[in-house]
Amino acid sequence: MLTFLPGPVLYFISLSLLIINTVVWSSLLTIGGVVKFLLPFLPIRRLLTRIMNRLMWSWATCNGGILYLISNIEWDVKGLEKLNPDGWYLLISNHVSGFDIAAQTYLLRNHIPMLKFFLKKELLYVPIMGLGCWALDMPFMDRTSAAKLKKNPKLKGKDLETTRKACERFKHSPTSIINYVEGSRFTEEKRLRQNSPYRHLLRPKASGIAFTLSAMGEQFTSLLNITIVYPETSEKVLANVMHGRTKKVVIRIEVLPVPRVDPEVYFKSPETRVEFQRWLNQLWFEKDQQIDDIIKIHQDQNA
Repeated sequence: MLTFLPGPVLYFISLSLLIINTVVWSSLLTIGGVVKFLLPFLPIRRLLTRIMNRLMWSWATCNGGILYLISNIEWDVKGLEKLNPDGWYLLISNHVSGFDIAAQTYLLRNHIPMLKFFLKKELLYVPIMGLGCWALDMPFMDRTSAAKLKKNPKLKGKDLETTRKACERFKHSPTSIINYVEGSRFTEEKRLRQNSPYRHLLRPKASGIAFTLSAMGEQFTSLLNITIVYPETSEKVLANVMHGRTKKVVIRIEVLPVPRVDPEVYFKSPETRVEFQRWLNQLWFEKDQQIDDIIKIHQDQNA
């Protein structure tokens, strides 16, 4: 609607609206978090969780409205028809930009339960955001470093127990947990530094989804393998969106069976961990080829 305006003006408008949108809904989530903390009764917490998820849905919907206002993005999405808003899903995805979360939350909000993210424990103490994420039942993780394990071998297994406790609350209502298995947003510099075997991806890390599957794998109905592509460029995506320059976003959703991870075997058997990593590597090789095909098709169409 406002795409006729200069890029810097669109950036100012989009930034202002995004800040207002986030502050408004985060403030309401924080109020809900306070109530949830003061009234730790299971029926009340379940009711508040439903309300909090609806607030997050509203935040995602408003983000979509802002995008409609400042840009003219073509959404090329396949795989939504196979999803169920009452299912339990573990999502794995490549990670290109800070815009990924807003795009995926907006597009998936009516098709699966609202997305949950594993967050570092330190984020719990960030004003507004920390308590809001806690109110949304986002799992906060306090991972044991390799250095700590070396000093105190008794801490081995603590991370798994922490993950299980963080996932306990998900047993009572349908849940979607997303894991960006590369551990970081893609840049060409990172790809070269890793000596990644992929053209458009970083190396995937299996430990995060293995922990999640070992903690609550029996609850998930499906694994969603999501690929997000910005075929014009993978550089400065968020800035390009806010300037109204991004014209197309491609998302592919593949529904897969849930891998079974037996914690008694996985964390004691190097062979089992290697096999699981091979499975994930194969998914990433296929994803890399899929991304390359999407980019080439876009280039041919615009040649």
